[in-house]
Amino acid sequence: MNEPATAGRSSSGLLDTLGKWIPARFRSDIPVVPVVRLSGVIGAVTPLRPGMSLAGVAKLLERAFATRNAKAVALALNSPGGSPVQSRLIYLRIRALAAEKKLPVYAFVEDVAASGGYMIACAADEIYCDPSSIVGSIGVVGGSFGFQELIRKIGVERRLYTAGEHKAQLDPFLPEDPADVARVKALQREIHALFISLVKDSRGARLKGDEDTLFSGEYWAGGTSVTLGLSDAIGDLRAVLREKFGDKVRTPVIAAPTGLLSGLMRKSSGAEASLDGFAALPDQLISALEARAIWAKYGF
Repeated sequence: MNEPATAGRSSSGLLDTLGKWIPARFRSDIPVVPVVRLSGVIGAVTPLRPGMSLAGVAKLLERAFATRNAKAVALALNSPGGSPVQSRLIYLRIRALAAEKKLPVYAFVEDVAASGGYMIACAADEIYCDPSSIVGSIGVVGGSFGFQELIRKIGVERRLYTAGEHKAQLDPFLPEDPADVARVKALQREIHALFISLVKDSRGARLKGDEDTLFSGEYWAGGTSVTLGLSDAIGDLRAVLREKFGDKVRTPVIAAPTGLLSGLMRKSSGAEASLDGFAALPDQLISALEARAIWAKYGF
């Protein structure tokens, strides 16, 4: 009379035994949380080190959200910010994919998630950081140089031809015009308002600090960012995901191709065209210095 039950137990034991031989990536009983690394200055481009942009990360995000047996998607973030446009485009793509695939998103701040980097972090349902992480800098910054006295001293004549009253505004070789500065500041206030709205929509009631403080452009260490509600908790990727999904959770890194394949892809896309000759070298140097200055602002 007990034979069917015994047979059932034998069959179950056989399946368990066979399951141990199946590679983890093919097993539906092992949770998977793909990890997308989002690092670097956003939007700033130099020939050898393109900055982070939607075009550069879109396929990585799509691969992550399409991962078999995915229970969530993790973002490993390390960015001092950059272009507000590219930051928002990446934010929107993450939110769209999360809604489409019905997957939660967890952001893990490494050294820094500031300015546009924090905007991207807001695409996550929960933000985790290290106690020493730099978080915040919700503001807009822009700058230039004034070379008009320098070129006068070395005997260089500036010749500039425009069609359009304000086409040459903030030209570094012309004296600063207060009207131009006022226009730029108005533009910055508009962009800042969009940034503030995005943070409020994303963090909601979790924001604890005074708005004049939170949105002043100031930045904080990880522990304070949690107190202010900019982050949810202190925690590292491995520990948090194990706590949420168990010790067997798999965290494959979804990365861009490297080596020969990466080089061929850059060449085919025309990313190396500016290396032909030295005409663009000054712009390349300035871009590299600007990127370095953004990192240096946060002590890196």
